[in-house]
Amino acid sequence: MGVDIGDLFKKEEITFDDLHERIVSIDAYNVLHQFLATIRQKDGTPLKDARGEITSHLSGLFYRTANLVESKIRPIYVFDGEPHPLKAKTLEERMKRKELAEKAWKEAIEAGDMEKARTKAQQTSRVTDEIIEQSIELLDALGIPHIQAPSEGEAQASYMVRKGSAYAVGSQDYDCLLFGSPILVRNLTSSEKRKLPKKQAYVPITPHIIRLQPNLKTLEISHEQLVDMAILIGTDFNDGIRGYGPKKSLSLIKKTGNIEKALPEIKSDNIPTSDEIKQIREIFLNPATTDDYTLNWSTPDKDKVLKILCDKHQFTKDRVEPILEKFSSIENIKKQKNLFDF
Repeated sequence: MGVDIGDLFKKEEITFDDLHERIVSIDAYNVLHQFLATIRQKDGTPLKDARGEITSHLSGLFYRTANLVESKIRPIYVFDGEPHPLKAKTLEERMKRKELAEKAWKEAIEAGDMEKARTKAQQTSRVTDEIIEQSIELLDALGIPHIQAPSEGEAQASYMVRKGSAYAVGSQDYDCLLFGSPILVRNLTSSEKRKLPKKQAYVPITPHIIRLQPNLKTLEISHEQLVDMAILIGTDFNDGIRGYGPKKSLSLIKKTGNIEKALPEIKSDNIPTSDEIKQIREIFLNPATTDDYTLNWSTPDKDKVLKILCDKHQFTKDRVEPILEKFSSIENIKKQKNLFDF
């Protein structure tokens, strides 16, 4: 998902301690996809309760949010609203890819290839309305604030950082930089290690941050030019031009100044129209956002959490209760006099 421009940016490795007392606006859809894709059994089957309902998202939200709160990081989850009409094609293509991956997953299981089965299974995850409702219910019970964006969650999360309501956006997608987030934190809700493809070996996963303005200065481009580059590469709102990756697009935009001046030098049959360019620029540079939110962290309702996780979805009470203790540091969050003192 999003534009793959990560290789162009300098990344600074950090620890949770570096985010101590920071507010992070988390792209909820992004991390839910992450939980649904990675929290699975060996054959790729997602975690399920006794009724066969998927619980990978609840497991991820509960355990990994607990780690953030224990480290005195103040998470806010920002949920997507209505997608822009230009995103319809991308959403349709994603659904087709998921259907193909699901077929390949079943074939791999029948062939006994568990490595391939898990890889294909990770590509089938879907964030349904039910999953969103269950996630919001759990966040409410945990006392963690969540916000409904009018459109793109990444745009709202980025706006909150620009406004000063949060320190950084937490997401795996680089689109937050296109939406103008001054700081992006990646791997914030990831597991501590990742298995290498086709190998019985793991590599450590650590959080890192990307600062927008220093990177734009190093690349010698503006935020507007970064968006023009993305249009050449392809975004969630357009296909992009064949043959144009991050480095080639960067070189062309630096040479010409903007996409309109760059297009005459491009030989392709899928060049975006002037109207499409204007619409996509508007999506990233002036996205739909809202100021209608409050940021309050409260003590978890233990009974509600246990009812959701243990009574409804058969989580083990002996495992849930100790993790709930990690949320006790929310009391310290509540006592902060100035929530936006960074």
